[in-house]
Amino acid sequence: MSKFYVVATPIGNMEDVTFRAIATLKNVDLILCEDTRETKKILNKYGITTPTLSYHAQSKLSKTDKIFELLEEGKSLALVSDAGTPGISDPGALLVSQIKNHPNLRYSVDVVPIPGPTALITALSASGLPIHEFTFLGFLPHKKGRETLFKEIAKSERTMVFYESPHRILKTLESLEKFCPKKKVCLARELTKIYEEFKTGSPADLLKYLKENIIKQKGEFTVIVA
Repeated sequence: MSKFYVVATPIGNMEDVTFRAIATLKNVDLILCEDTRETKKILNKYGITTPTLSYHAQSKLSKTDKIFELLEEGKSLALVSDAGTPGISDPGALLVSQIKNHPNLRYSVDVVPIPGPTALITALSASGLPIHEFTFLGFLPHKKGRETLFKEIAKSERTMVFYESPHRILKTLESLEKFCPKKKVCLARELTKIYEEFKTGSPADLLKYLKENIIKQKGEFTVIVA
């Protein structure tokens, strides 16, 4: 039976990779990467020489067919994202679904998760906000449905978690201030990296903080609203 490994990699700190992840990446026949240049950084650090192939949201159907062919031949493949756990707000989820539903592969390929870092759980664990019940929204839509989603966040009694880019973080906080000004928000920025930061307050407080500290607008954000 072929093996298809879904391998979590560090979200910032290279030392967060697991022994099992390293062993898996060394022993598979091919590693599928969002961006081979990003993946090479960790492969080089740990002396992993396994061949790589780019696989991302814009990959052509012919590349997916090639992956299916390799699995049908009995090859073992690993899927990694640029950072964190594949399938969590990245194109890896679609590929896993296609394998699970493929008429020739669903009974002959064993999909194996190799757990590890993910920004979602990392942020929640140190946020100090209620995490017994939460909803993960991934990346918020840029335009269509965005206002409706903020209204849902305002009404929800659950903790809501989503990812946001530095280019939209101010706009997002402005929307949170408009629709749910009394909610408590935690901004988890640059997780596991040198400039990691957790900042908690009202949407207005955080908006003021980022506007007064422009350098703090840089980096990737995990936003928690409770």
